[in-house]
Amino acid sequence: MSTDIYGCIETRHPCADHDWYDDAPWLYAMDLSPLYSGNDYTAFGCLFGVRNYAGWEPVAAGRGLPGDVSAQVRGDYERWAPLDTLHGATWVAWQELEAIDMSAVPRGSRGLLRVQEPETSAAVWEYWVTDTWPIEIINRFGEPPVGSSPATARHGTWTSGSATLGFHRVTRGQAIGPGSGWEHVFAVMEALAGRFGPRGVRLVAYFD
Repeated sequence: MSTDIYGCIETRHPCADHDWYDDAPWLYAMDLSPLYSGNDYTAFGCLFGVRNYAGWEPVAAGRGLPGDVSAQVRGDYERWAPLDTLHGATWVAWQELEAIDMSAVPRGSRGLLRVQEPETSAAVWEYWVTDTWPIEIINRFGEPPVGSSPATARHGTWTSGSATLGFHRVTRGQAIGPGSGWEHVFAVMEALAGRFGPRGVRLVAYFD
């Protein structure tokens, strides 16, 4: 079963710290789905530690719903929570997202090995590899010509029989940067931060 993401962007009212302000401090701004509707596990692991097959050090994993989450988000979450399918609830402020080192690579893997065969053209098999190539790959396709170990292997694509294989390292920029879909989320959050400040804009997310 696949994992999907749900959530929204919230903003904190600029006057929330004033004694006279008695409304909710955090307000719903917009839903995540018009900006990002994918289910790329590389990005999920990188940002939230969900389906973290690559071994990223997540930016914001398992924080739960904020205690002061907006009423709309809490209502949406509690409406589905009784089905016992939701998990991984968390949140992250724009201040944290704008500080991400996009050149960082996952600590738990050396890179991503992809295998595609004509008879299964709709599917690409992916392996996050550590210091050795998967034994099933060696047994079926031979040792990758890009190097005897993923630790020292160069990027490359090659063929073995009818199969096409490729190996490359993945940075945070490739996982959540331009072309990933997350750039739209970040652009909206950055624009809102111009009004509410980098700590006054956050993304609340959860998964099923």
